[in-house]
Amino acid sequence: MLYHPDKHRDPELKSQAERQFNLVHQAYEVLSDPQTRAIYDIYGKRGLEMEGWEVVERRRTPAEIREEFERLQREREERRLQQRTNPKGTISVGVDATDLFDRYDEEYEDVSGSGFPQIEINKMHISQSIEAPLTATDTAILSGSLSTQNGNGGGSINFALRRVTSAKGWGELEFGAGDLQGPLFGLKLFRNLTPRCFVTTNCALQFSSRGIRPGLTTVLARNLDKNTVGYLQWRWGIQSAMNTSIVRDTKTGHFTVALQLGIPHSFALISYQHKFQDDDQTRVKGSLKAGFFGTVVEYGAERKISRHSVLGAAVSIGVPQGVSLKVKLNRASQTYFFPIHLTDQLLPSAVFYATVGPLVVYFAMHRLIIKPYLRAQKEKELEKQRESTANDILQKKQEAEAAVRLMQESVRRIIEAEESRMGLIIVNAWYGKFVNDKSKKNEKVKVIDVTVPLQCLVKDSKLILTEASKAGLPGFYDPCVGEEKNLRVLYQFRGVLHQVMVPDSEALRIPKQSHRIDTDG
Repeated sequence: MLYHPDKHRDPELKSQAERQFNLVHQAYEVLSDPQTRAIYDIYGKRGLEMEGWEVVERRRTPAEIREEFERLQREREERRLQQRTNPKGTISVGVDATDLFDRYDEEYEDVSGSGFPQIEINKMHISQSIEAPLTATDTAILSGSLSTQNGNGGGSINFALRRVTSAKGWGELEFGAGDLQGPLFGLKLFRNLTPRCFVTTNCALQFSSRGIRPGLTTVLARNLDKNTVGYLQWRWGIQSAMNTSIVRDTKTGHFTVALQLGIPHSFALISYQHKFQDDDQTRVKGSLKAGFFGTVVEYGAERKISRHSVLGAAVSIGVPQGVSLKVKLNRASQTYFFPIHLTDQLLPSAVFYATVGPLVVYFAMHRLIIKPYLRAQKEKELEKQRESTANDILQKKQEAEAAVRLMQESVRRIIEAEESRMGLIIVNAWYGKFVNDKSKKNEKVKVIDVTVPLQCLVKDSKLILTEASKAGLPGFYDPCVGEEKNLRVLYQFRGVLHQVMVPDSEALRIPKQSHRIDTDG
């Protein structure tokens, strides 16, 4: 009724009212159709823009519409998958830093260069793989690796072809060759036996100068409950073994217990990882592994440092292995691993520096490098987002200003009615980014005056806003795209001033006694 063109005689206001009225009409068309309303309620305007709805049978429930939307998304992803590879890589650099803690005796001190600890790289490993979808069921995988240790090393290249045979299983053929070993032929099979049980089998034939060396690995797994999986593994070949393990993964923790009997290694393992429910996805972990080769205690932590990067460090203390520090960086699908061997003995000083050193370096880097970099990246993304939405925001601003002009007469009548009954009058209302924290004093305040739009929403001395962004309300627009926004309202009720400030997506209901301004002081 407010935007109906016939209610406005001024030609300019009439033209603005027609545009606003058309937007209301479009909304009515969407919300009055049960199917399009269900799509909008679930997915918003993004769902309405998805291609393919014209072939969807009408009179479906919201759940059926959700399934159909997900099917359309899967089909689009499959089309993208046809043209995309999926590279994965690992780089491992082993560092020998034992000279920091295990120094030679005094008679060797006069040797040239012995005054400084000798830290050297003693091993490296690089591997890379690329997956290329050939059809909806077939995928080709090309992988290669290079390894070197103490000046000796070699490499290998592998090609695999994987085919999904059904919803219950797939098979993979593998061919490989290397400079240290002869050709390799392998076959891997996966099959779901029941909804809660599956089995994998990996057969391999390795050709070498010593003849053919066959190998077979079979894993049987079963879901014991919603978060727990049990595994039974049998490996026959060069290092035959039987292994059983139970893995429990929940929202707050990851627990593993395993037992292996084999040649030459037999061991028992128990480990636990705690997941903190914070934005950085911090995790701390600890494990104990004991067997014929000795005992190893390991503890560490990992944390998300950017959108695609996770940094972790762990300290390994073992007999007879000694003390090692392991640093790992996951960047998207690439992994960088740096095992640093500190000492062959159990020295408290090595354990202390391996534990405290990475923490000091991390917090220093986080404060001096990572945090400023992320802040600059966020500002860059916001600027890019502002540029890409500048025209849309300008249009929304013009629509909001036009809506405010169309509301003036209605707001005047509402204020007269509220004043006559000592009701709810909006004195001032601001929407956008407020800067109250002294640490952010250099940031710019970005707010718009929404006094008129809010007063227009007052009915019977009440104002009720639901849990949604206020930027979509009549007379509103987003003054700071991508940034945190609030709504601050100063209003008068029963002749007494009240004030409230709420986050953008939080519901608001006024008047309230708790909003009353205490004037006693």
